[in-house]
Amino acid sequence: MIPVTKPFLPPVEEFNAYVEDIWKRKWLTNMGPLASHLETKLKDYLNVRNLLFVTNGTIALQMAIKALNLSGEVITTPFSFVATTSSIVWEGCTPKFVDIDDNTLNIDSKKIEASITAKTSAILATHVYGNPCDVEEIERIARKYNLKVIFDGAHSFGVTVNGRSIFDYGDITTCSLHATKLYHSIEGGLLVAKSPDVLKKLSSMRNFGISGSESFTELGINGKNSEFHAAMGLANLPYVDQIYKQRKLLTECYNESLGPVNVFRPKWHAQSASNYAYYPLVFENEDVLLGVKAKLDKHEVFSRRYFYPSLASVLPYLKESPELPIADSISSRVLCLPLYFDLTVEEVKLISALIIKAINNI
Repeated sequence: MIPVTKPFLPPVEEFNAYVEDIWKRKWLTNMGPLASHLETKLKDYLNVRNLLFVTNGTIALQMAIKALNLSGEVITTPFSFVATTSSIVWEGCTPKFVDIDDNTLNIDSKKIEASITAKTSAILATHVYGNPCDVEEIERIARKYNLKVIFDGAHSFGVTVNGRSIFDYGDITTCSLHATKLYHSIEGGLLVAKSPDVLKKLSSMRNFGISGSESFTELGINGKNSEFHAAMGLANLPYVDQIYKQRKLLTECYNESLGPVNVFRPKWHAQSASNYAYYPLVFENEDVLLGVKAKLDKHEVFSRRYFYPSLASVLPYLKESPELPIADSISSRVLCLPLYFDLTVEEVKLISALIIKAINNI
């Protein structure tokens, strides 16, 4: 059986060394020394200044929306994980969907301005599969209309644009450190804020808005993470470059093995390098995709229709279902193949052979 993903785990003795220290201190949560140390290490690794380690990527999005005092409409993408949209709704705002670019699969920056109204307060765009959005154009539009910008960077750990961390763009960028991500802390998330004042507000919000033993600065939430999750983050961090290298090797093997196949791969940002977070293929039509998936399932090779369906057409708590032909088309044809550190070249070649055979038989 080949799963679609499998978490990377460091040598158990390295993780246990951190756990033994937790046992000695008996400081389990509430931003203990390991969580604080992880924040410092991640700032250095990612070359960013204003970073917080939080519970998960969804809480990070909700905190970002709250910290920027957003209201009314938030322009966003229908081609993302559900948390991107649900966080907007959860915080009392209305998602305003804009269709995606059919090459990058990110929100189409050329279509954003036409969707801006007097009610628009922000743009929340996802770096799909880690591939950077048109960050400079989105920021230009935001400045022109006095809007805030949040980037959902759940997939984009370690990505840079023009040598600058992708987390450095926008008013706030969020990231997920969930176990399925290429770098993880089992459960976890990151907030990176451009403004030190916004970071200070987020830091207070993370701990219920508490400012002293008997005082509060603002409305807060429990966004803290535990020492055990921080331990996994610290144990995994030294292996990130090795993880990139292995995932790059597997990606190149897929590319070579699937050379004859009539599929489309998303176009990566020209001033950026892939972090190899996912391996998505866009097939000619949904029938081909379903045939390929059935073939893989039969051989216990598990792929994922990620993202499917388009968020604009499926969420029961949305009042409108706008027509977004590109997102609808792509979501019906995209399939993510297995990609993780322990996957072997031989398995990639097997998966590729099954796909080729399935397509030839359709």
